[in-house]
Amino acid sequence: MADESGDEQPKYLQIADALKAAIELGTYGPGARLPGENVLAPQYSVSPMTARRALRMLTSQGLAESRKGAGFFVQAFQPIRRRGIQRLARDQWGSGKSIWTADESRPLDVDQVTVEELIPPAHIQRMLELGNGETACARSRRYTLDRRPVMIATSYLPYSLVAGSAITQADTGPGGVYSRLADLGHPPVHFREEIRGLLPTSQEAAALEMSLERPVLKICRTAFATDQRAVEVNEMTLDSASYVLDYEFDA
Repeated sequence: MADESGDEQPKYLQIADALKAAIELGTYGPGARLPGENVLAPQYSVSPMTARRALRMLTSQGLAESRKGAGFFVQAFQPIRRRGIQRLARDQWGSGKSIWTADESRPLDVDQVTVEELIPPAHIQRMLELGNGETACARSRRYTLDRRPVMIATSYLPYSLVAGSAITQADTGPGGVYSRLADLGHPPVHFREEIRGLLPTSQEAAALEMSLERPVLKICRTAFATDQRAVEVNEMTLDSASYVLDYEFDA
């Protein structure tokens, strides 16, 4: 099999592509055991190491998972459909609902949370228009679904704006941060999200319990109040195998 340049693909990529096609066709359904290297090696006339490299390629792509002593299995986890517009509507958080309920009927859990006052990174200072020495409230969380880490995120808000409010606590109450900003007289009225695909840092991969070879989705969301001031910057890192980004809107 040749790639677009006309060069022959390495054998492990040919095997990985064939297995990927079989998964997409449903030959191997969610949770199904994939052929092991001892089956693939003679089938493709390669060494067991090459066959295993193909299987590991599928795990790095989020299509398969390795179970110690049992082999490789098609990933059974159903990705979260993140509804980028509906989740931020005011009638969502304004009525006390979590923005996550616009995405999923399956409940996301926060298994790690820290809230602290600090001087944020320089780019956050600029985005929040903080003066020299001004601090931010930094809310860092890890989200899991079915005990699988799917996202880590840190929100930054001007500390002078949120001091003394539930935003500085681990539990912000019904409707989350945006409802509390509304209580403070600074409801967000406009959002901007920037999305990039990158490879994870070693710290991000460890937190998300994922391969360093699988990309993450980096989403930076800025929330603006009525005076066009940025009241929150939220930097999110998503496991790309755990999410589908869904944007639906009228022309």
